[in-house]
Amino acid sequence: MSEKHTFSAEISKVLKLMIHSLYTNKDIFLRELISNASDACDKLRYASATNSELQKDTLGITISSDKKARTITIEDSGIGMSKEELITNLGTIAKSGTQEFINSLTGDAKKDMPLIGQFGVGFYSAFVIADKVTVESCKAGGNQGHIWESEATGEFVISESAKTTHGTKITLHIKAGEDEYLDKFRLQHIAQTYSDHISFPIEFLDEEGKKTTVNQGSALWTRAKSEITDEQYKEFYHHVAHSPDNPWAILHNKNEGKVEYTNLLFIPSTQPFDLFHPDRKRRVKLYVKRVFITDEGTEIIPHYLRFLRGVVDSEDLPLNISRETLQQNPILDKIKDSIIKRTLSELGKKAEKDAANYEIFWKNFGAVLKEGLCEAIAPKEQILEVCRFYSAEKDALTSLDDYIARMKPNQSHIFYLTGDNISALKRSPQLEGFKKRGVEVLLLTDHVDDFWVNVVPEYKGKPLMSVTKSNQQLDKIEETSKLENPASENVAPLIEILKKIYGEQVKDVRETNKLSGSAVCLAVDEGAMDIRLERFLREQKQLTSTQPKILEINPEHIIIKSLAKKIEAGANETDQSVCDAAFLLLDQAKIMEGEEVSDPVEFSERINRFMGLQLAG
Repeated sequence: MSEKHTFSAEISKVLKLMIHSLYTNKDIFLRELISNASDACDKLRYASATNSELQKDTLGITISSDKKARTITIEDSGIGMSKEELITNLGTIAKSGTQEFINSLTGDAKKDMPLIGQFGVGFYSAFVIADKVTVESCKAGGNQGHIWESEATGEFVISESAKTTHGTKITLHIKAGEDEYLDKFRLQHIAQTYSDHISFPIEFLDEEGKKTTVNQGSALWTRAKSEITDEQYKEFYHHVAHSPDNPWAILHNKNEGKVEYTNLLFIPSTQPFDLFHPDRKRRVKLYVKRVFITDEGTEIIPHYLRFLRGVVDSEDLPLNISRETLQQNPILDKIKDSIIKRTLSELGKKAEKDAANYEIFWKNFGAVLKEGLCEAIAPKEQILEVCRFYSAEKDALTSLDDYIARMKPNQSHIFYLTGDNISALKRSPQLEGFKKRGVEVLLLTDHVDDFWVNVVPEYKGKPLMSVTKSNQQLDKIEETSKLENPASENVAPLIEILKKIYGEQVKDVRETNKLSGSAVCLAVDEGAMDIRLERFLREQKQLTSTQPKILEINPEHIIIKSLAKKIEAGANETDQSVCDAAFLLLDQAKIMEGEEVSDPVEFSERINRFMGLQLAG
């Protein structure tokens, strides 16, 4: 005898809204139904611990499809449902039998039960691809099965069935246009993607009666580290990262307390192909109680750690009721902060233990890690502790802490120079005065360096300063190395003439003690945009023009001395040779900084005039 019921709360309009709006990814239906089946098996395993008579069959889940009948069947040998539970759990939207079961547990049992479905709406995802759903179930310990059937029109029918063994069988009658879900390979792929680590075997039963296990059935990360071999870690890394290399580092941790989660993360030994893709996608898979949720669109891994591969499995991370979008929640932030701290801590240990091996990591992922220095809420000091830099004084990479330990007694700043490559930077005239005094300068060649140095003003109380900034006051660092500058009083007239010649092409002309072998260099005021950053922004069309720079001159250089004598002898800004020399010096300074000369044709003509005079003489 059949009984007709209406959905008790939230009526058919709400049900339709859920079916058409709640689930944007149709594949989710199989994940939800497998998760419910897994919960049913877990409940029976728990119940049979105190009553061995309840469990009569091996716990497991079976999936099958029938293309002729246009049906998909998901069957489990779990605890099953009585008639009353079918009416209550499936007849009331958002009524979760799992949640009620969890609420009935106490003490350690409540903590140890890894049940997944707690919102009571996952079952209705079946109607995304089905126009009718039939549920046949028999409660463990009972001997009478019942059938629940509905077309999601606001009513469902309950009737008796011949089923007498515990478990539940759900049959989906597939809508027209959803034929892809009748393909066994499609179903197997979905099951493997989302439910590969469900602890019960998931088998696919084909039309010939052959069964194929589609899940691993064991989540490696849930096991103790002492039980896992290096080969097992490597095999799992290859599986989750889809990469042939071996992991450079393994981070396997279980966090217990207010926020419970497990992470099994890997740092690759080679760069992933999409590491610098503009999307900066993160490839860590998020699981909730061994059920795959997503590997995109979550903030559980920051962009600057996107080289990480692996899984994070949470016991209590809140999801929205469709399990497709993470709610922004303090728990999520705590997991993220914990992973960041663990990763940076592990990097610090690796760097201290084996500097040569750490250099492999740094060359692969250092530029990515430094992106965190540009983020407002990132732990900048902790990131800088594990950063490594090239130096004008050393061939090996160095840390900022080691740099500080080598600073001169009166040195107050950490000096750096940005550029395109190390060899060119080491020849930069900007370094001459620093090298002469033995003041170390860090060499930064990654594009991200141009940005983070503008948002990280200091490290452990030591301000960072570019050597391209004017007025470095190098003599204050080491008085004994102070340059003698007897010609200094003679360059003032020359500086005034140069200012007249350049006009608005330069911001200022200044004498400097920063140079020793070169005649001139470009500089900017402290607080102004660095030369390389300005060029990068101009290339990216973020700036439309170049700001005039400061031309710094070396009063000890023979060219500057010769020009100063020429001015002292009566030459001025109208003298052709003085003008040619002045602009050649400015163009020379621009070229050394990678800047374009203002007028290439005029630059060439000046060179020709000087060469002609030299050859004629």
